[in-house]
Amino acid sequence: MSSERACMLCGVVQTTNEFNREGCPNCQGIFEEAGVSAMECTSPSFEGLVGMCKPTKSWVAKWLSVDMNIPGMYAIKVDGRLPAEVVELLPHYKPRDGSQVE
Repeated sequence: MSSERACMLCGVVQTTNEFNREGCPNCQGIFEEAGVSAMECTSPSFEGLVGMCKPTKSWVAKWLSVDMNIPGMYAIKVDGRLPAEVVELLPHYKPRDGSQVE
């Protein structure tokens, strides 16, 4: 069984222990502002992986909307829904599971 999880907001993939210990390296400030934990905003169910060494120079990073994030491994699609407290803070939120915001 895999212990990797993906952030439902940015798609970064880390181990469960890394998310528990440090939170999401890209989104932790938003999660703290919303009053939710990083574990509530991650999912063990995701598809595809893309390695980003230089996100600011990558067309794939731009396509995934992670071109301003840290280098790392990113999921193409992440299953799950962010808590409403987080979504309320993000006027231009686009779900990473392929659905649309209602």
